[in-house]
Amino acid sequence: MKNSIFAEGAAYVRGRFVPIADATLPVTDWGFTRSDVVYDVVHVFRGGFFRLADHLDRFERSMAKRRIRPPEDRAAIEAILHRCVALTGLVDAYVAMVASRGRPRVAGSRRPADCENHLIAYALPWIDVVPKDVQARGAHVFIASTPRVPDASVDPTVKNYQWNDLTSGLLEAHDADFDTAVLCDAQGFLTEGPGFNVFLVKDGRVTTPDRGSLEGITRRSVLELCTELGIEAAVEPIPRSALDHADEVFLATTAGGVMPASRIGTRILGNDRPGPISMRLKDTYWRKHEEGWHRTPVRALEAEAGE
Repeated sequence: MKNSIFAEGAAYVRGRFVPIADATLPVTDWGFTRSDVVYDVVHVFRGGFFRLADHLDRFERSMAKRRIRPPEDRAAIEAILHRCVALTGLVDAYVAMVASRGRPRVAGSRRPADCENHLIAYALPWIDVVPKDVQARGAHVFIASTPRVPDASVDPTVKNYQWNDLTSGLLEAHDADFDTAVLCDAQGFLTEGPGFNVFLVKDGRVTTPDRGSLEGITRRSVLELCTELGIEAAVEPIPRSALDHADEVFLATTAGGVMPASRIGTRILGNDRPGPISMRLKDTYWRKHEEGWHRTPVRALEAEAGE
């Protein structure tokens, strides 16, 4: 049963479980002042995490690459995620794990090694990056003029809070009355959008960018589904011009799954509705969820916890 104080979400901060409204950081935390933080997001569908081990694997890799080491080990992090969800009573949830550089132990220090790294986790009611009604008619996707930050500067395979370029793309999109945006890099190759990978379909073949992009867990799922369904798929360089010739475009993310587009820039795709391959992948993705694909049941609260 949902605990009313956690109805809007539950968080783990500084070793304590608190309602989401009480989850705060000091203003001197480098996760806030410098975006010096890595994170990951996993979803819960009908009481089960989807690909939890894969998300934990990626989170561990991200922490290692940025040399952020909170005191909690992997088993503790997993238990915390389960407890955050269980406290809310949610059966469908958006669940985040965050590792922040923290505050320097010595005031004024500029050495990352002097900071006290720490873990934050939280569970919220389900979030869709693209609202469900927009997914139904197909997202209208703007092609931003803002270039993606170079991979050599900010490694896109490390899930991070450096979103200035992505947010600039969103501002452009919303100013032009589009739903969201995709960005290209300075060399004119397609990368990703704010919180999602992008896929193109041309002559029955599915492709997704090989650069400037998070190696998304949903992206991996889509590629697996393509193999299962006999759809040719590849991760490869995609020039900006390919958007002018694509038969279909769809987006993929933990927070929404497979999300078809119906417009890309000034182009109307197909009949201004989601395309057949996009819909086949979307339908298969959720059908397999129903069947328990990569599912880890959320652990119930212990009776003795008194929650």
